[in-house]
Order: sequence, then C-alpha cells, then structure tokens
Amino acid sequence: MNKKQIDKLILLFFILAVLSLFYPPIDNFLEQTFSATQTVFVERAIDGDTIETEIGNIRLLGINTPERGEIYYNEAKAFLESRIFNKTVELEFVGERIDKYNRTLAYVFLDDKNVNIEMVEKGYANYYFYDGRDKYSNKLEDAWNKCIDDEINLCEPSSNICKSCVIINTDYLTNNCGFTCDIKNWTIKGEGREIFTFNQTLAQGQQASFELDLADSGGSLFLRDNEGKLVEWRK
Repeated sequence: MNKKQIDKLILLFFILAVLSLFYPPIDNFLEQTFSATQTVFVERAIDGDTIETEIGNIRLLGINTPERGEIYYNEAKAFLESRIFNKTVELEFVGERIDKYNRTLAYVFLDDKNVNIEMVEKGYANYYFYDGRDKYSNKLEDAWNKCIDDEINLCEPSSNICKSCVIINTDYLTNNCGFTCDIKNWTIKGEGREIFTFNQTLAQGQQASFELDLADSGGSLFLRDNEGKLVEWRK
C-alpha cells in the first residue's frame, strides 16, 4: 500500500469518526468493527465482578456488584463462580481496556451468553456506566428493569412503611409521609462503590442531605433500608 492510499484511509477514518459524533449508526459501526475478542480460561472469581485468568485480572464491564461486607456480596461471587469457574470464556473488549487498578475491562461470554448482563438480570449487580455508555448499555438497563419486575436479590423491594413516601432528590432525601420515618442505617449509593449511610430520623417534611462523589459513577442512585432492601432508585 503506497502513501497516497494510506492517506486516503486515514482521511476516511477521520470522516467516519466525525460523523459518529452526530450519527449514532456510524458510531455503532465503528465500535463493532474495531472491538476485539479473546478466549481465556477462568481460574477463579475474585468477587462478583472480577475474575482471574491466565492473562491477569478481568473486571466485568458495565456492572457493579456489592463489596465485601455488603448484602449479596457472597451470593454474587458464588453465582459468578457457578457460571464460569474452570471454564473457557470469550472476552469482548469495548472502549477502554485497562482501569485504574490495572485490570483488563471486558464483557464475558459463555455459550454466546453475556454473563455481565446475566449478573444484572439475576439481581447480583447493578449496571455501572462509569466510562460512558457502550453497545450493551441498553441491554444492561433492560436487565435491571427485568430484575425490578422479578423483585429478586438486589431488586427485592423494601417493606418499610416509609418506602412509598421518602423521596430521593439531587443530594438529599425528603420525607413526604404524614409521620416520622426512622432512616438509621439506610444507605444510598451511585452505580459505583461509594456509599453514604444515614443516621437519623426524619419528621414529616424534613430533609436529610447526603454526599456522594458521582464523577466516575454514572447518574443513578440506589436507596436501601437498614436490611439492604431497595427503597427507591432513580436515573
């Protein structure tokens, strides 16, 4: 290939890249064309969203599972192990390949099934768009909505009397109930790791502020009662 042909290819790619900013189908085409896959053997599940393989640790893209000590941590890890431990899986790389902890980022497939999406659908993870949306984001949201409909695991609704009237606002809760609500040990978190724990009661009409750094966490919030059951979530 001569220099003139190379220059034409570079120009074509540049034009497609610019068009992708304004025309989503072009963006999808580029993403699917330049994504890559790799087959690996799973040596162990470190937790619900990280596995160890012969090429190093793999962080499952698009999801976040409970941290150690949180409700459903053990169940999420056990489910992931039951699906892919000691098996050969296919990794699909989409976007950034390495995170700040030097883990490889990928979607994991077994028998043509997206395990990341399964984790959300079964209620062992919430979706987590910390690096922006990608080709599987809509399916991850659909999986979360199915989990909510099925009311299982992380999507099991709270039975607390205040569930229907304590509302999430931008950075505070509001008690719209006609009575006082005890929200001690209720928690709120974004899509990622950071979590805020409340330690108070709320009189009718009172507000409780919270602080969360959502810069790398997406815009969703998940409010849970003192038993870890889901009170409310919002995008």
